[in-house]
Amino acid sequence: MSDSASLSHLADDGSPRMVDVGGKNPTARMAQAEAIVRYPIDTFKRVLAGDLPKGGIIEPARIAGIMAAKRTSELIPMCHGLLVDQVEVSIAPLESGEPAFQVLCSASLTGKTGVEMEAMTGAAVAALTLYDMTKGLDKGIVIEKVRLLRKSGGKSGEWQAQ
Repeated sequence: MSDSASLSHLADDGSPRMVDVGGKNPTARMAQAEAIVRYPIDTFKRVLAGDLPKGGIIEPARIAGIMAAKRTSELIPMCHGLLVDQVEVSIAPLESGEPAFQVLCSASLTGKTGVEMEAMTGAAVAALTLYDMTKGLDKGIVIEKVRLLRKSGGKSGEWQAQ
């Protein structure tokens, strides 16, 4: 476990604080995150066939993810309010053929702090929207593996999940 002094959102006395990015130079930054939404097989077949009481689910989930990424600072207490240049959400069945969707959210900007939280929030909210649009079919839908896949820019440079 990390020592609290190494966490940028904690003051020396352990109290929460917002990181001061005022002295940092703006750089191009990008982040991509994913969420996996797993379905029971029969439910997934219905979803793919479009046999849904609420209609199409992909476009509302995509829009919800974009909107959430843009409003991340309203949801995550210590996040800076960022003017993102781009947010993109894609939703597709897993290539493995498993009964699941992979939600990808990428966000980019030129700024003083990264967009990892915006990408992760966008992926998570898009996944929650898929759940909301299909929960009437089956309560056994599972959202899992919300995670950062890659990021670039800033002091720490490039990073990619293993």
